[in-house]
Amino acid sequence: MLSIRNLSKTFGGVKAVQDVSIDIKQGSIHSVIGPNGAGKTTLFNLITGVYTPTSGQIQFRDENVAGKSPDELARRGMNRTFQNLQVCMNMSAIENVMVGAHLRLNQSLIAGLLRLPAVRRADSACRDEAAELMQFVGVGKYLDYAASQMPYGALKRLEIARALAARPQILLLDEPAAGLNHTETGEIEALIRKVADSGVTVVLVEHDMKLVMNLSNHITVLDYGKKLAEGTPAEVRANPDVIAAYLGASV
Repeated sequence: MLSIRNLSKTFGGVKAVQDVSIDIKQGSIHSVIGPNGAGKTTLFNLITGVYTPTSGQIQFRDENVAGKSPDELARRGMNRTFQNLQVCMNMSAIENVMVGAHLRLNQSLIAGLLRLPAVRRADSACRDEAAELMQFVGVGKYLDYAASQMPYGALKRLEIARALAARPQILLLDEPAAGLNHTETGEIEALIRKVADSGVTVVLVEHDMKLVMNLSNHITVLDYGKKLAEGTPAEVRANPDVIAAYLGASV
């Protein structure tokens, strides 16, 4: 579904990502792990159009999408969440989710200002869908809450609901369990599995190794911007190079 070939990104003299190649299969949960500074988030930013690659290709459904903008990629079926929450705190929870559907709504400015019947019907349908997504991710009880009133763990799931509102074929999650307690991490793990079971391919960057090992079909390990290893959770767990990179010592 997603094929990355010889992808590199240089910032001045810093090689943040170096000649990385990865294949991500449709319907899988594919994790990208590595020590801090390994290039994981830079890789995500390259895939999702936040950065333009210095070199290399990104093939999404047989189309080279390297350098395309995030909104173009969202229209093609790729969406993401961020390591740091990107929630509009001055909006309600359900309005945040409705924002995620804006690319699918075809409304003119004049029709919106006049509140024509077609616009009202579309808004109502969008709200109903957003409410269903909030139930799907487990935050349905916060339907009419302001986002600023929600606990941090619920906001992490709300951001996933907003990403799902765009109806992505592939969803990239950047550290969805960061800052969560044990119970909340378990809820996120169950949600990611639920998203994958619904038919959405998931690419995951995460530091919680228990979550990664429990969820992943395949794992790619980065270190200093290069691909260090890849394989099944069992293969990666037993790889001496991976152990050395995490422990900082030869094995």
